[in-house]
Amino acid sequence: METIKITLKISFSTQKGGVGKSTITTLLASIIHYRLGFNVLVMDCDFPQHSVSNMRERDKKTIMENDYHKKAAMKQFQSIKKKAYAIIKCKAENALEQAQQYIQQSKVIPEVVFFDLPGTANTKGVLTTLKAMDFIFSPITADRLVVESTLGFTKAFLGLPQNGGNSHPQALWLFWNQVDGREKTGLYNDYENVMDKLQIPIMKTRIMDSKRFRKESDDSGNYIFRSSLLPAEPHLMKATRMDKFVEEFLSIVHL
Repeated sequence: METIKITLKISFSTQKGGVGKSTITTLLASIIHYRLGFNVLVMDCDFPQHSVSNMRERDKKTIMENDYHKKAAMKQFQSIKKKAYAIIKCKAENALEQAQQYIQQSKVIPEVVFFDLPGTANTKGVLTTLKAMDFIFSPITADRLVVESTLGFTKAFLGLPQNGGNSHPQALWLFWNQVDGREKTGLYNDYENVMDKLQIPIMKTRIMDSKRFRKESDDSGNYIFRSSLLPAEPHLMKATRMDKFVEEFLSIVHL
């Protein structure tokens, strides 16, 4: 039981589909594990899609078939001298138990376990698993239905009893994703004023929308952005403000 306490449990979770939770999970896991030196485990609980696990299989194939990605992978793994982070398929109801089993059997204890959960709260095990997280980050877009749905669920979720197994109070943060640079900032400020009144924290960094978020390594040519085996390239991180997002994320979770 001691090992699970020194490992942060984090989920990018939302009740609305299509706002990027699995993509952000993969981007953060790859940056933290491959570039920043932390050890990561990803629990792919999004049954039955298992999108993160399926991405890993596609990434393996891409590296074998694309010279650019093959050279990048060889250079990376020779440099960092550690394996790719594990991705474990599971259901939400078994995710905590399977993560603990992996950690207890692993020679290298991960600093972070990311849980990619289904987007429906009434799926068996989702609420229980969410309440066991140390940190929850919920992506939102500047869409009234998305914001209202997220705020409603967040207030209800925060009102649930605290899980006694957490070593410290649970923290939940919202963040803007898929931000269109042409949108008026006043719209975001108005929404943030509502969140402030509801005492729901929101991250300062807004992730810019980009076609790169919808492109995997197998169709991205000679650059790397969304991959489970390689971290996004720095200049692409900067263009989408993912670099600033990672900095703020690390300061929140104290890594």
